[in-house]
Amino acid sequence: MPHKPINFKEKLSLFTEQWSPKVIAEMNDYQFKVVKLQGDFVWHDHKETDETFIVLAGRLRIDFRDGHVELSEGEMYVVPKGVEHKPYAEQEAQVLLIEPRGVVNTGDEKGSKTAENDVWI
Repeated sequence: MPHKPINFKEKLSLFTEQWSPKVIAEMNDYQFKVVKLQGDFVWHDHKETDETFIVLAGRLRIDFRDGHVELSEGEMYVVPKGVEHKPYAEQEAQVLLIEPRGVVNTGDEKGSKTAENDVWI
């Protein structure tokens, strides 16, 4: 098996759609997903797991019912399980998500921004 690093910029160049996480690696039961975000997402939560957002490029705001956190390139935030949140990016943000395999991007809030799960690039 060849040993080769995973390059975030290379992986992000392989797709243009937004709000559609792509799996780039797995570790145990956790998936590392790259995603492009712009505009408003939907209010949702993940009742069974925390969710990690790492901003690779751009800026990301994560709204909560009682406030928000703003992330710049090179910063991360862990949303605790069960906490309702809504990501927002005024301009496109490129983000690395870390979450268990099988987590749906919109939680139980199915709709037009619900992405196909477990898509590898």
